[in-house]
Amino acid sequence: MHPAKPNRLPATLLRHAILIALAILMSYPLLWMISSSFKPEHVIFSEPGLLPDPFTLTNYIAGWTKLGLPFAAFMLNSVIICVLCILGNLFSCTLAAYAFARLEFPFSKAAFAIMLLTIMLPFHVTVLPQYIMFQKLGAVNTIIPLVLPKFFAVDAFFVFLLVQFIRGIPRDLDQAAEIDGTNKYQTFWYIIFPLCRPALVIVAIFTFLWTWNDFFGQLIYLTQTQNYTASLALNLFIDATSGESAWGMLFAMSVVTLTPIFVLFVLFQRQLADGIATTGLKG
Repeated sequence: MHPAKPNRLPATLLRHAILIALAILMSYPLLWMISSSFKPEHVIFSEPGLLPDPFTLTNYIAGWTKLGLPFAAFMLNSVIICVLCILGNLFSCTLAAYAFARLEFPFSKAAFAIMLLTIMLPFHVTVLPQYIMFQKLGAVNTIIPLVLPKFFAVDAFFVFLLVQFIRGIPRDLDQAAEIDGTNKYQTFWYIIFPLCRPALVIVAIFTFLWTWNDFFGQLIYLTQTQNYTASLALNLFIDATSGESAWGMLFAMSVVTLTPIFVLFVLFQRQLADGIATTGLKG
């Protein structure tokens, strides 16, 4: 007779209960912000419950035009910057990764090592010389300082990720293409680039997230309200001098700003999981 299998149902239920409790605990600040966006201003901090009572849409209606411009204008500025940054990273990082992974040129290993070292270089170290450079070029208060560097493969993490992915593509495909008469550029465009789709999805998603949530870089270079992104516009709802901050409107517009991120994960969660698994970032 086979020994009776132990009943694992209680342990499974306990494990799931703990995970659900932790998920609720971690998501409570977000749930509280969403709930507060539907509360009147005077009850946000006096009633910490998650159920808004009374329920109102005043914060969304008033916050949409509170800053003198429709909040959609700030969202559009963020979208434009994100799209250009994504295109720049997809173009430049893939080319740089192809060069490191497939081409032979002098000091290639040294250049790759220096590129990896830049991952440990904080953005705050280079922000001052970059600002001086763009100021002399007359590019301050434009999106050029935020977008132009992306077309020069400045994100070493993405270059490294794509290098590792391209190294996993069989070189036989390159050799077969060369036999057919293609040059290096054609091999890259027709062979390597289409096969990098899983890694390119990761680059595009993380570029969008990092650019959309960026505050410090945009705060430095964008000085006029009409050029503000959504993250900068949210800061205008806080008045540190008088203490009369529009918290309800801030929470409402924060929910609006977070909506594209939620939509992104819902639409591309499968591609994101497949890309992470394919590129070896998943343990």
